Amino acid sequence: MSMDLNDYTIIKEGEAEILMHAKNEVFFNKTQVNNRDMSIAVLRTFISKRRQEHEALLSKRNKKNGSSSDVEDKPNDCDINIQKSNEQGLEEKPNEDPCTASGEPVKIEGKVRGKLKPPRVLEALSASGLRALRYAREVEGIGQVVALDNDKGAVEACQRNIKFNGSVACSKVESHLADARVYMLTHPKEFDVVDLDPYGSPSVFLDSAVQSVVDGGMLMCTATDMAVLCGGNGEVCYSKYGSYPLRGKYCHEMALRILLACIESHANRYKRYIVPVLSVQMDFYVRVFVRVYTSASAMKNTPLKLSYVYQCIGCDSFHLQPIGRTVSKNTSVRYLPGFAPVVPQECSDCGKKFNMGGPIWSAPIHDQDWVTSILADVKSMKNCYPAYERISAVLTTISEELPDVPLFLSLHNLCATLKCTSPSAVIFRSAVINAGYQISGTHVNPLGLKSDAPMDVIWDIMRCWVKNHPVKAQPADQPGSVILSKEPVLQANFARAVASLSKAQAKKVARFLPNPERHWGPKLRAGRQITSKHISLLGEEAVNGCLNDLDSERDAKRQKIEKSNDAIAES
Repeated sequence: MSMDLNDYTIIKEGEAEILMHAKNEVFFNKTQVNNRDMSIAVLRTFISKRRQEHEALLSKRNKKNGSSSDVEDKPNDCDINIQKSNEQGLEEKPNEDPCTASGEPVKIEGKVRGKLKPPRVLEALSASGLRALRYAREVEGIGQVVALDNDKGAVEACQRNIKFNGSVACSKVESHLADARVYMLTHPKEFDVVDLDPYGSPSVFLDSAVQSVVDGGMLMCTATDMAVLCGGNGEVCYSKYGSYPLRGKYCHEMALRILLACIESHANRYKRYIVPVLSVQMDFYVRVFVRVYTSASAMKNTPLKLSYVYQCIGCDSFHLQPIGRTVSKNTSVRYLPGFAPVVPQECSDCGKKFNMGGPIWSAPIHDQDWVTSILADVKSMKNCYPAYERISAVLTTISEELPDVPLFLSLHNLCATLKCTSPSAVIFRSAVINAGYQISGTHVNPLGLKSDAPMDVIWDIMRCWVKNHPVKAQPADQPGSVILSKEPVLQANFARAVASLSKAQAKKVARFLPNPERHWGPKLRAGRQITSKHISLLGEEAVNGCLNDLDSERDAKRQKIEKSNDAIAES
């Protein structure tokens, strides 16, 4: 390679190494090590689950057909993952890969092909190629990794890094200069895994991405435009994602659910639907991992998974309005609009109006079986993950979340509404449990609490708390005063409940870790010139170092020009 290594810095992450130029020509963010480690953990579990599904289906079909490899025309839908994907609705096409990502052997001239091909991975926005290189070098059993970018400098950097990482990278990773949207549209159902990690919103890539994944394949998607998704610009969020966000304490989880609802809407246009296996909010972004299936019948369940959100402007109580419902009669199922409204014009607790947001994904956002498997894999290979502490902490918290409770409460918000002192989380959780409901934490916010208790029960518990811990008199029209003016229907029991602490809390496992260094966050888009205004993003030392390098470069250019001018003058 004809280049001067003095112009580059070697960055090592996991088993991959990349060459980074000092001029910020290709985007790289050290903070995304958490993102990359989590993706590798999920990819390892996906390959393992894919193999298990394949073997289970082969075993069932062999039992059904004896020693013969002949297969009936109708697929066996007893398999657990076939039940999820409703594979009986699939139609085989002659050009499709004979082995799908869900591990199902497909009929070819009445036979079952038993061999499972290694999964093909598409990294649609590769930049330096670090993520693709880590996939190729660290994930056992992975097939070809295709890295795309529409920037010529990024593709050159990626190809340089592929060569720099040796024979394994050269044999598995290929880099192309292409528009990711066009490439995915022209390669339908070709990739077992599609990874989207754009700078900003992924909305423009989703339509082509859901078409590029094979049935049962994995779509990994990151969104970093959190100001939009969390309600800073609601109208922009609606134009990009088709949902209106609300500015509550749960806004980051709502961002996850908006992204899932958007992916589902794109998938539905092609008779496809998604099954989330893991959805996380970390650092300054959200990241979702979903499996994509094709079934016209299962797609009809989408309205049952989406809801609008009503949020009171006075007390922050929230209520969900499902879009659809079903009515069963004998063996038939009818799909009907949801019953509405779930709330009156004015909040029954404080008398204020409601804001309405959504629609959001209101079905579970994690598969707890997957979360358990991913966490076990991470713990068994802790030395392979540079960000082990952080991702294991996040996964531990997710494993203890209530799976079917959308959004969450903030204990501090409840107390701020009533202007009262806050009970400890243990006391509040005990009161909820003693009332016969479930409660858990959330990975999104250390102060957040998920519960299946309705809001009137929550406010009754707080009324009982205030009776024991009186507050100063407030104006009668304040939401807190209106709430406290009502007598509690439920008499709360604040005795310590056995399940008031999760297993991780009881063992004092760290669940929310501080950032490892200052300025741990988003970085400049590739190609932008670093100036003094970027100190808050990069830190004073990094900015000053870059500015000094630029000054030295300018001085060298000036001297070179002066020398050439002197030579011309002498001649």
